Amino acid sequence: MKHTYQVSGMTCGGCKASVEEYLSEIAGVTNATVDLEKGEVEVQMNTHITIETFQNALPEKYTITEKLEEQAEASLSSNFMLEEEKSKFQQLKPLFLIIFYITTASILLNYKDWNWGAFMFDFMGLFYIVFSFFKMLDLKGFPDSFRMYDPLAKKIPFYATIYPFIETALGLMFLIRFETTIALWITLVILGITTIGVTKTLLDKKSIRCACLGTALKLPMTEATFIENAIMIVMAILMLTNII
Repeated sequence: MKHTYQVSGMTCGGCKASVEEYLSEIAGVTNATVDLEKGEVEVQMNTHITIETFQNALPEKYTITEKLEEQAEASLSSNFMLEEEKSKFQQLKPLFLIIFYITTASILLNYKDWNWGAFMFDFMGLFYIVFSFFKMLDLKGFPDSFRMYDPLAKKIPFYATIYPFIETALGLMFLIRFETTIALWITLVILGITTIGVTKTLLDKKSIRCACLGTALKLPMTEATFIENAIMIVMAILMLTNII
């Protein structure tokens, strides 16, 4: 690896030669080249060496420091990572809010005569209705986004077109308690397929838009997408276990 440092205290060719000699003697340093006009030294090393090690190897008249540009780059890189994480959270905020409201509504519908089965049916029904609503806002754009990661939609484009209507139908089936066993099996199939695509996308570290809330809200594909599908799949399995 190669790094450039600023060195103060050098005034002549003798200083140049001395700094190069002292730094070259440090274990791990393969070469040290001083640019006297710029007051810099370029150090090639086999492994990272701390600035303190360089300073201890030099006489007191020389002071070696990180280049301002490299310090700025490190600072910018750190700030960018923080902003990226903050931005991702801000982008996912609508998803978290929707899940929160769906959960709250499902609890309020059943709190007087609590029943876990009824709660889960209401949660799944509201989940499908709300999520299908956002997909309906852009029926032309949604299929293209959905085909980016859903395996079945990639092979059968028409499936991506009718998917919002499938979600609406499933939502109504859960809310009015109509053929719920069939709705649960369909949930396992369609969300299971989608989750396979989501998992592959996350493992491949691809940066694509999640179509779970359509195209109106530009949500990134993250672990949150996997978790929301997993919640529905687990609920479907629990309900099927109780019914069958």
